[in-house]
Amino acid sequence: QVQLVESGGGLVQPGGSLRLSCAASGFTLDYYNIGWFRQAPGKERAGVSCIKSSDNSTYYADSVKGRFTISRDNAKNTVYLQMNSLTPEDTAVYYCAAARFTFSAIQALCLMPGREVYVDYWGQGTQVTVSA
Repeated sequence: QVQLVESGGGLVQPGGSLRLSCAASGFTLDYYNIGWFRQAPGKERAGVSCIKSSDNSTYYADSVKGRFTISRDNAKNTVYLQMNSLTPEDTAVYYCAAARFTFSAIQALCLMPGREVYVDYWGQGTQVTVSA
């Protein structure tokens, strides 16, 4: 079965850390650009961080730059999002997405309107709640 499965979400206090995992089954992540997106209640889904398949170049939204780190472990067929110094504004459902399309710059996957047409697979989402 071809799917992406996120894990690692949960409840954390402000200033805490979480590591999200995005594991692929049924296909190899090596050839896919991967993006982490989040959707807070009442807001549109937004790109948080993306990593390019060809050269592992990365993009981070300004709101998470310096706090979040995206990485991939091709041997485990998994992409991670390390989230540090979490704030209540980071509360959202986090999704990972895999896109085989060749983007000239990886930020396009995170930012481009209509990017959904280029995404081959979405995960089901994992809830992250930052609260005291």
